[in-house]
Order: sequence, then structure tokens, then C-alpha cells
Amino acid sequence: QVLLAESGGGLVQAGGSLRLSCAISGRTFRSNTMGWFRQAPGKEREFVATIRWSDRSTSYADSVKGRFTISRDNAMNTVYLQMNSLKPEDTAVYYCASSYYYSTRKSDFDSWGQGTQVTVSS
Repeated sequence: QVLLAESGGGLVQAGGSLRLSCAISGRTFRSNTMGWFRQAPGKEREFVATIRWSDRSTSYADSVKGRFTISRDNAMNTVYLQMNSLKPEDTAVYYCASSYYYSTRKSDFDSWGQGTQVTVSS
């Protein structure tokens, strides 16, 4: 079992920035890929970004590419999502997730955090 806990969400004006953190514990050796997903009211949960635990290789959704950056610390106990140039359409609950596979598909992620709310005002 991989345990995940997000933090850092909040209210920010359009054009502003937030940094989300995800603390990871438990069976971390199974976390070959860490990811961020988001879900807005009435919408399906969607892929935002992933990072490979081994080499820090990253992938991003087209909607956030160039604005968001996913990273991890050297101790492998925290993954981050730096969000810049935020837009109202970025408003959602953001979830941290862990996968054994090198994947961006939410079905391949078997451990999830509780989510943290990000609200971007116009």
C-alpha cells in the first residue's frame, strides 16, 4: 500500500501560482510513476502530469504544458506540482496518484490521495 497526502491547494487569482505537494509513504518501491490528476465538478477525472520515479522523465497534458511542472525531491518522499499562469479553467480538485506502470492512464494508478481544492478566480 502506497499512502499519499496532498497539500497546497487554495484560492488564487488568474495569472497567479500555486505549488501542490504530495507526501508519499508506505510501499514506495512500487511507485514507478507518480501523477497528478484533476477533477472539476461534473467532469471526469483527467490526467495533468506524471513523473517517472527512476529518472524524473515527465509527461504533461496539453492544457497545462508550459505552465505546470511536476517534480520530486531526492529523498523520494514528496512529489510537487508547480502551477503557474493559472486560469479559471484550472479550477478543480487535484489528486496525487501512484502507479507501478510507466503510464498516464488513470486506470493504471492504484493509490490515490484525498485531493486538494484549487480555485482560480477571474
